[in-house]
Amino acid sequence: MLYLLSDAIYFIIYHLAGYRKQVVMKNLLQAFPQKSEDERIQIAKKFYRNLSDMMVESVKMISISPESLEKRFSGDLGLLDMLEKEGRGYQIHLGHYFNWEWANLFIKTKVSLPFLVTYMPLSNNTVNRLFLKIRSRFGSIMIPANDVQHAMKPWQDKSFINVLVADQNPGNPRRTYWYPFLNKMTAFYKGPELSARRRNMPVVYGEIRRMKRGKYHITLKLITADPQNEKEGIITERFVQLLEKGIREQPESWVWSHRRWKHEWKG
Repeated sequence: MLYLLSDAIYFIIYHLAGYRKQVVMKNLLQAFPQKSEDERIQIAKKFYRNLSDMMVESVKMISISPESLEKRFSGDLGLLDMLEKEGRGYQIHLGHYFNWEWANLFIKTKVSLPFLVTYMPLSNNTVNRLFLKIRSRFGSIMIPANDVQHAMKPWQDKSFINVLVADQNPGNPRRTYWYPFLNKMTAFYKGPELSARRRNMPVVYGEIRRMKRGKYHITLKLITADPQNEKEGIITERFVQLLEKGIREQPESWVWSHRRWKHEWKG
C-alpha cells in the first residue's frame, strides 16, 4: 500500500510539480556530460521514483520492527565486529544513497557500542521532532550537526560509534577540503576527518546499494584504522573517491535534488 502511495507521489513531484527538476538535470549534466539527454532523463526518472520510495519508507520507520527491517536491508558487518572486539570506537561515513535512514536503523540493531548519529536539523520544528523520534526508535543518540561540540561533551572519554552522512554541502566554504567530485571541484566538511584524527578513531565507508524496490544492501570498507598517521585530507579524499565510484555505478540512488555546488572553487 505504501508503494502504491509512492507511485502517486512520483507522478506528482516529477510530472506535475517538477520538484527541483532544473537542479536535478543541471547536476546530471555536470556529472555525466558524455551521456545523451535521454539517458540523463532516464536517470532522473529513476531518481524521482527512488526519492518517492524513500519518503514512504521513512514513514514506515514509525512502526517497522527489527525483524521486518532485516528482511529488507542486509549487509556483512564483520568489519564492525572486528573493531568492537578491539575495544575501539569508530566512525561510519555514508553518502546520500537511498536508503541511508534504513541503514542507520539496521546498523544500530547489530552493534553494542553507543550509536551516535550526526544529523542536520530540519527547518520545520514539527517535522524535525518527528524525525528525531523515528531515528532514535532503536536507541540511536542524535547529535545535531550545528551543535556538535556541546552535544559530544558527554562522550569525550567514552567509546562509541559515530555515523555521519558526510557529503553535505558545507555552510562555510573556507573551512573545508576541496576535491574533484563529479567533474567539479567540490567542498567537503573537515569536521568528520578532524574528529576522527583527534580521537584516532578508525573510519569506515558504507556504500548502500538498492537491490530492488524495498531491498537494500550495505557494503563496508575500511578507509583507515589509524587516522593520526594519515596525511591530512587523505581520509576525506578516500571517502570522496569511494562516493563517486558508487554514484557512477548506480547514479539513480544518489540525491540529485540537492544544490550541492553552491560554492565555487577559488583555486
